[in-house]
Amino acid sequence: MFTISRIKIAVVAGTAAVALIAAGCSNNDSSTSGTNHESTTGSSSSMPGMDHGGMSTQPAARTDFNAADITFLQMMYPHHAQAVEMAKLVPSRSQNEQLRTLAKNVEQAQTPEMQQITTLLQAFGKGAPSATMGHEGMAGMMSADQMSALEKLSGPEFDTQWMRMMIEHHKGAITMSNTELASGGNAEAKAMAQAIVTGQQTEIDEMNAMLGRS
Repeated sequence: MFTISRIKIAVVAGTAAVALIAAGCSNNDSSTSGTNHESTTGSSSSMPGMDHGGMSTQPAARTDFNAADITFLQMMYPHHAQAVEMAKLVPSRSQNEQLRTLAKNVEQAQTPEMQQITTLLQAFGKGAPSATMGHEGMAGMMSADQMSALEKLSGPEFDTQWMRMMIEHHKGAITMSNTELASGGNAEAKAMAQAIVTGQQTEIDEMNAMLGRS
């Protein structure tokens, strides 16, 4: 009887152990299955976001401008380009420190405005401007012959001729800017036009005074 009882107890214990092991395996499978499901679901839900993130659209061209703005910007770019070209002639041809400073100021003022002009025209859906757009006949622009003659001068003769030419050049820029102020529609272009009128009139007054002392 004692032996039979011990056998029964061993059988019962073994059965219970098997049941526990089976239960543990079942829980592990469920946990693993749930993890895989979540991983798959998370991966699937992230795909649309990845696709949308890779999409790119071109910004629409601005509409807050008119034909006068375009004309002003397209003409002012080569106009500024010639002024910068003239300014770069000064350091190697003039010993006049006041004139050298003036030329440096011209270059530092107009070079950033050229970049602003480019940015605005592109925002308006227009092509990038060119320094040689065939506007030689516009107000204040020097001819190729005038520029060539200026390059051959040096010393006080260069100084005098440079200032006379730059005064006329600035007057042309002011004329174009006043037209923009009267007819333009874009606030940024008009602000630039006003800055040109104010800044270049000050430089004209300075050059006239310098010429008066020469």
